[in-house]
Amino acid sequence: MNWYDNAIIYHIYPLGFCGAPKFNDGGEVVYRLDKVLEWIPHFKEMNVDAVYFGPVFESVEHGYDTTDYKTIDRRLGDNNSFRNICEKLHENGIRIILDGVFNHVGRKFPQFVDIQQKGQGSGYCDWFQNLNFGGQSPCGDPFWYEGWNGHYNLVKLNLRNIGVCDHLIDAVNYWIEEFKIDGIRFDAADCLDFDFIRRIRNFCKSKKPDFWLMGEIIHGDYNRWANPEMFDSVTNYECYKGIYSSHNDKNYYEIDYSINRQSGANGGIYKNINLYTFVDNHDVNRLASTVVNQMHLPIIYTLLYTMPGIPSIYYGSEYGIYGKHENHSDDGLRPCLYLPDMEKENMALYRHIVKLGRIYRAYPALRTGIYERMHITNQQLLFRKVQGDQTVYVALNLADYEYDVNFGTHLPGLVDVISGKMIQVDNGNACVKMPPFSSMIIVSDDIVNVEPENISAQQTVEDKDTEIVIGAKYRHFKGGEYEVTAVAHHSETNEELVIYKSLENGETWARPKSMFIGKAGEVRRFVKL
Repeated sequence: MNWYDNAIIYHIYPLGFCGAPKFNDGGEVVYRLDKVLEWIPHFKEMNVDAVYFGPVFESVEHGYDTTDYKTIDRRLGDNNSFRNICEKLHENGIRIILDGVFNHVGRKFPQFVDIQQKGQGSGYCDWFQNLNFGGQSPCGDPFWYEGWNGHYNLVKLNLRNIGVCDHLIDAVNYWIEEFKIDGIRFDAADCLDFDFIRRIRNFCKSKKPDFWLMGEIIHGDYNRWANPEMFDSVTNYECYKGIYSSHNDKNYYEIDYSINRQSGANGGIYKNINLYTFVDNHDVNRLASTVVNQMHLPIIYTLLYTMPGIPSIYYGSEYGIYGKHENHSDDGLRPCLYLPDMEKENMALYRHIVKLGRIYRAYPALRTGIYERMHITNQQLLFRKVQGDQTVYVALNLADYEYDVNFGTHLPGLVDVISGKMIQVDNGNACVKMPPFSSMIIVSDDIVNVEPENISAQQTVEDKDTEIVIGAKYRHFKGGEYEVTAVAHHSETNEELVIYKSLENGETWARPKSMFIGKAGEVRRFVKL
């Protein structure tokens, strides 16, 4: 399993995030993107594994009209400043994903300018899709060419041309070699030539076997693009729509159908693909502007973090900010944000998402377990995720009334790690009383991700014992005594592991932190001496 199969990704649209001018005038370099360094503690608090930067290469306007694949847009900084950003992110355990806009370029792309200047005498006439001198382009050029989706400021590349492919792969090699990037999101991936995708995959995996390739796919069979020869993952637009509309329409059957169709326990056409899941991004309205009832926001994020897939948060949406596509402009989706200003926004939602990040990190079954629906109505959904010996139950209630749900379980005791409340279990039957507009993540472990204000004073005293002290001695509930020597991170899942050795025979053991500090029945598994 690779790092990206267990990742939480934070998506930034840099030109908007930094408040850059709408057009690149070719003037002086301004180091606006350096502000991302101030957000590193924020990323870490959210348990972010990777930052996905929208377009950062030199461009004409919005970043998707590239002019130089090896240069940081001067409105954001320069290559040296971005190298420092990458180094600081990596030092903090955060990987970097760049936006690869390889389907089209801007009209100021040097090879296209060369054709404008030299006409049929240019050596780059075959670099662009369907370029010919039999007519005039809509932009007034004495030749015609194909624009992406009818936009002639986006000149479509000919990815069957070996020179074009070499040019793009050389650029990718530069960012891997010089900046140690960890992945690429491929823009307009449905338009890319399959042979080009296969070639670039082989190249990237030869450089870094755990390099992540993710394609933007809006429609179609995701297996066409995400497979062992092409991308590792693609955007899950099917569930993007289902997530919000199932809440707006009060119809959990919609999202449950999509999840089961894709990766359910009894089949799943995408069972071998870990899809990139999201509730909004730089191209669609913000979730807070899409969902009808704002009380559903925390429930939706609980679903995002617990359904199959790789969850992604679009910058600012963790605070429930609004943003719409209006007046033929995406500017409202891509605002300039300052972290201190966010304290005026929906901090309750932010705290909920921070807690979800901790829970996601603590329970492997949430990340890669199999989805099994257990109970469903229009406004309530109960499912479980199972991986090995670990079972996690997820309960959602989008209704404005309390709801009781009962389900069978093999576990003797359960707790909702969102609220910190114990769940009654009698003779293998769990009884859950769900408040209106609520979500629960129910596990057998002790509470590991609860906010202090949500637990009793006695629990607070008890939970101080859950702080792992390296060098301290602990007694197992069965009587053995041990010394904690380290707290490590699993190389593949990033799960925290407690390393401890027996004081009796010196044998060294490793156990997930969530289990080490949890309970065995009614007693703590380990107690500090």
